Amino acid sequence: MLTSYILITLIAMFGHSEDFLGTTLLSRPLVLGPLVGLVLGDFDQGIVIGATLELIFMGNIKVGAAIPPDVITGGVLGTAFAIMSGKGPAVALALAVPISILAEMVASGLFVFRPVWNKRFDRYAAEGDYRGVERLHILSGLLKPLLMGVVTLLALLLGSEAVRTFVDTIPPWVHSGLQVAGNMLPALGFALLMNLMFNKEGAPYFFLGFILTSYLKLPMIAIGGLGVITALIVTRITHKEQPPAGTDSDFDDFDMDDNPPVMVKPKAALLTQGDIRSLFARSMALEANFNFETWQNTGFAYTMIPVLKRLYRTKEAMSRALKRHLQFFNTAPHGSTLIIGIAAAMEEQNAREPDFDEESINSVKTGLMGPLAGVFDSLFWGTIKVIAAGIGSSLALQGSVLGPLLFLLIFNVPHLILRYKLTFIGYETGTRFLQDLSKTNVMDKLKAGSSILGLMVVGAMPATLMSIRTPAMIGSSDSAVALQGVLDQIVPNVIPLALTFLVFYFVKRNVKATYLLLGLLLLGFLGSVLNVFA
Repeated sequence: MLTSYILITLIAMFGHSEDFLGTTLLSRPLVLGPLVGLVLGDFDQGIVIGATLELIFMGNIKVGAAIPPDVITGGVLGTAFAIMSGKGPAVALALAVPISILAEMVASGLFVFRPVWNKRFDRYAAEGDYRGVERLHILSGLLKPLLMGVVTLLALLLGSEAVRTFVDTIPPWVHSGLQVAGNMLPALGFALLMNLMFNKEGAPYFFLGFILTSYLKLPMIAIGGLGVITALIVTRITHKEQPPAGTDSDFDDFDMDDNPPVMVKPKAALLTQGDIRSLFARSMALEANFNFETWQNTGFAYTMIPVLKRLYRTKEAMSRALKRHLQFFNTAPHGSTLIIGIAAAMEEQNAREPDFDEESINSVKTGLMGPLAGVFDSLFWGTIKVIAAGIGSSLALQGSVLGPLLFLLIFNVPHLILRYKLTFIGYETGTRFLQDLSKTNVMDKLKAGSSILGLMVVGAMPATLMSIRTPAMIGSSDSAVALQGVLDQIVPNVIPLALTFLVFYFVKRNVKATYLLLGLLLLGFLGSVLNVFA
């Protein structure tokens, strides 16, 4: 059993190492659950439990300063304890929720602690010691998987027997209550996703997805396909003309007039193709030292070091460059390479031209990071991840290994290709690429189409991935009619839909996700006991 505990701990550490792996979703329950099941000899149960937990934590994403419950530690331990006890998904969710909340406190403490090292980063930069910056960035990044690995191993060593004993004493009616509560918890994930994209203009597409699934019984893959077609048709109609001058856009914060475009890549380039590829590879560790003071700054400096080594041969020049890139930085990691490529082009021009304005490099970075974060957060968190999780979870709930595989492929094929291409686009065209975008409606069309597609998929989820019914009867005992039958004749799956909007109402009023999780658990449990929900 000790060997199994060590392997499960390594799985948790692998999940917490995702900050070195470019936000590729390898840390999600849909991926880690099957691995835990494989270690414990019940791969099929691991797939199902992973999908169940994925639905619950679907909306838990790190955007800005919002640190969600630690789904990695909670998911791994919840899956492990559930399989070892033989009680299945109901117990997994009952354990995963409190564990993830407690683990979040530990992780948040680490993010608060990391700024202590910022003075050391500054000292390395002042000395032109790029190796020191690299080492400290990696060391700080390793703290999280090591710390959470210790937490996971201790929980397994000290808590497995206690949990198993506790689970064995749970009476059937409590188990049934937990099962109903588990069926309700995905409403929080759906509501959090709606909070990213739902508005009056997009509401019809949400309900279109719901209707296609509830009445026509279309699977999630079909909804995704129809969403793509609908988005293409609608955006061609609504975004046919270029926006007039002065129209608000995502790049208003980036003043093109004050920041002249970088020249197209010179014929005698100082940087090689290998240097640019290294930018892409290193960008995967952008958030390894994420902290609440300077956010992704050390990750940006770490990414730029191969280019800086190529361009600057003196400690003074290296010191100035490191100081530039250790200033505050934060953007969506998926689109970060566009800014990184532009910064590389500007650094090359700085090395070539003695009178180049070095301050313009940070001006461009600062101007772009906010607008690009809005675009790429919407595209990846609000659209591609939603589609990947919807399709992957629906297959995994049936015990199919295609679920986690498709989940990773649907998200990462466009993610990694775009991330790689943007590195070269940023470098080869500099800010001229953004000038061209600012004169067209490409980004507006992309955001509008992504919103349509994402909302259609999210709208289909309550009907497809939530199983909430009521056993209540209407009328006297002799002529009683099942309330669920009446509801199905009016609007099929109306209970999951209503519950999702109820949670969305509280999310819009800034009620903490932790409270909503606990509230849904209580509602489902009491609803089962009182025979209101099943």
